[in-house]
Amino acid sequence: MIFNSVTVIWLGVLVVMLVAEGATAGLVSIWFAAGALGALIVQVLGGWLWLQILVFLLVSLAALLLLRPMAQRMLQKDRQATNADRVYEMVGVAETDVDNVAGTGTVKLDGKVWTARSLTGAPIPAGTLVRAKMIEGVKLIVCPAEETPPPDGAVEEKH
Repeated sequence: MIFNSVTVIWLGVLVVMLVAEGATAGLVSIWFAAGALGALIVQVLGGWLWLQILVFLLVSLAALLLLRPMAQRMLQKDRQATNADRVYEMVGVAETDVDNVAGTGTVKLDGKVWTARSLTGAPIPAGTLVRAKMIEGVKLIVCPAEETPPPDGAVEEKH
């Protein structure tokens, strides 16, 4: 008999995994849906339950390990770098005093002028070389460049 309770279980697992995948945004359960389909095929062909479970586990694992990295690369290719991605760890110069208390400060970095704030809260005098550490909103968070050496092999840009 092709359509029995085990067939219904594998069909149920397949449907649940596909519905779960449809309800999420990021390739969470599709691998297990592939495993359930493999197990369902083995069951329809008359395979033993232990073989069905083994096929489910192996196909799910293979799909996860082999196809997930490729799928993630395909999903990530639409991501576009922004200026923010490029400025981290770059070195620029404080054009005006960076003072968090006064709410002042500008930094020239990569040919652009940014509103800046100090990472530590300590004032940074104009003319000081600074290193970009993060961005909060439209403000560049910086610290004096000599306090944080660049990562190995990094090339500093000084303006």
